[in-house]
Amino acid sequence: MQTEISRLVSQTVVALFQANGKMLEWGDAFTTPYGLTSARWQILGAIAWAGQKQTAPQIAEQMGVSRQGAQKQLNLLAEAGMIEKFPNPSHQRSPHYCLTEKGCALFERVNQAWQLHAAKTGEAFSAQDLETTLRTLDLISQLHGVSVQGEHDET
Repeated sequence: MQTEISRLVSQTVVALFQANGKMLEWGDAFTTPYGLTSARWQILGAIAWAGQKQTAPQIAEQMGVSRQGAQKQLNLLAEAGMIEKFPNPSHQRSPHYCLTEKGCALFERVNQAWQLHAAKTGEAFSAQDLETTLRTLDLISQLHGVSVQGEHDET
């Protein structure tokens, strides 16, 4: 039986899926002039914002993507000279990654363009609306960050 709250949660999740798809498509168009895709921009951002070397699993977790997906983009970015791989003394098979000078410069250029876009887009919202959205998305992420095993037994 669907309640008003479950209906709203369902609509919110569908809207989230739709927004994600639109943002990825928009991000691809936005980053194409820089020779990037949304996925590569996302990975560069994860490394830049971390402020320290990161492993593929750390980047994947931070960005909400699979480790394999993150690794694929890391390999492509390394081939392009945007990131550098370093040995990880804690785990030989999981190297650390950081931006190269070339990668840092590219990320800064893309980020400057993004900040202009974010400021313009932000004019459509109140700070309170955005804070509420962030809290809601954070809670949705927290509630869905665990295994769903057994949840389907409630039929």
